[in-house]
Amino acid sequence: MSDLNRKLGSVEQDNLITSLDPAPIVGVWKIRKEAAKERTYKRGTVFAVDSSDNACVILKEGESLTAFGILCDDVTVGTAEDITVPMYITGCFNPDRVIVEEGYSLKEKDLFALRQYGIIFKAALPAYSKNEEE
Repeated sequence: MSDLNRKLGSVEQDNLITSLDPAPIVGVWKIRKEAAKERTYKRGTVFAVDSSDNACVILKEGESLTAFGILCDDVTVGTAEDITVPMYITGCFNPDRVIVEEGYSLKEKDLFALRQYGIIFKAALPAYSKNEEE
């Protein structure tokens, strides 16, 4: 019976999801293997789908790809094979917490493409702290 009170882990708030309307929906998609070396993508990374092979790649400059989904969990992609991962395909997200390739920022066409899939962006309100009131 003493095991019932044992701490199993902890959860920290990352402010990626700002509202449950629309509700976050998770789908499973393929991320293309890396060409040169293994790479780790963080939760909140925005991906685009390449129509040539239906594999996802990180949203970046210089490619005519359409923004598609947001990565649910941290994942490491190797050079040997494509991997299948869970991605948010619908939901309300904090624009300050999503990740794109270094040197790139979300453009109006990206926001429009994501809205087509049911992904919207709304800034998170600052967390209430009882200490601020005192």
